[in-house]
Amino acid sequence: MTSLPEDPSSPIGESARDTAVRRLQEAFSEGHISHEELDGRLHWALTAKTHGELVAALAALPAEKAGTTSTIAAAGGQIRRRGAWQVPRTLKVASAFGRVRLDLSRAVIEHPVIDIELQLGTGRAHITVPRDAIVDLEGLHTGWKDLRYKTRRSSRPGGPTIRISGMVGFGRLKVRHARR
Repeated sequence: MTSLPEDPSSPIGESARDTAVRRLQEAFSEGHISHEELDGRLHWALTAKTHGELVAALAALPAEKAGTTSTIAAAGGQIRRRGAWQVPRTLKVASAFGRVRLDLSRAVIEHPVIDIELQLGTGRAHITVPRDAIVDLEGLHTGWKDLRYKTRRSSRPGGPTIRISGMVGFGRLKVRHARR
């Protein structure tokens, strides 16, 4: 969690509150707390005024995993990941002029929710997600060209949720589900 002051009576900042909300949402998505418990703890975290109150809202949550964010960046050229590669909890991908090709269909996905933060200039990006994945594109902003994605009609429960956010400038993003 963001470094919080040790004094339980000290006031908290918005960044600490945002971090606490994110931790609670992750705990829910990973099955550590129920929906009712999430609602109660979110209310507690959002109304907390002191460090002690915020810490109480996060009590008994599993420790945050270290090293769950990776960044891949290139000005030009190609960014490519395929095969049995380890997908971090948060993947930041930035490409000014190149092409991005991420194939998650055979990747090792250990987290129920994967966040892909995409910053694409004029190149193209193609992301292949597992067949049973749920894709969330609400945090993605497109500039020049429209996004190409068809929602799967039927999806088996238990697949990961892939949240794609960020900005696609003059490039194009295509997201598709694996066929096998």
